[in-house]
Amino acid sequence: MYYSEMNSPVGNLLLLGDGTALTGLYMHDQKYRPPLPAGCRRDDRLFAPVRAQLEAYFAGERRRFDVRLSPRGTPFQQAVWQALCDIPYGATESYGALAARIGRQGASRAVGLANGHNPIGIIVPCHRVLGADGSLTGYGGGIERKRWLLDCERRHAAAGQLSFDLPGLD
Repeated sequence: MYYSEMNSPVGNLLLLGDGTALTGLYMHDQKYRPPLPAGCRRDDRLFAPVRAQLEAYFAGERRRFDVRLSPRGTPFQQAVWQALCDIPYGATESYGALAARIGRQGASRAVGLANGHNPIGIIVPCHRVLGADGSLTGYGGGIERKRWLLDCERRHAAAGQLSFDLPGLD
């Protein structure tokens, strides 16, 4: 196992990987953040591509990540985490809607629990899930970080919508 750390607008981030895939991305003081695995070695070069993509994301220059992921969890957790990746940049979805989308109508609490145990925050965008009333609820990284990530995405998504081509100009 390998790790790297990087500063970001939402604080220090811990990146974990097995040498072929990213297995964890955690914020400082994140709920359910595991301790660094025994024997884990720091290797910033191994994580250079994901660090660059995260920096571009925070700058509003990247909306999708191209990183091999290997989150470890139950089949239900895996289904929730996969569904999170289908929520578009700058958009949000309720826990109930996410539960219905994976065929588990009425399992919004279980979806919330799986969401909270997402081991690859930001890239697997658990911050895009809201309470049924649209409130910012249940984020392991803290509500202020969730608000920052959503505001960042909305700001950059809105800026991207303003671009257009003028006919006749080359």
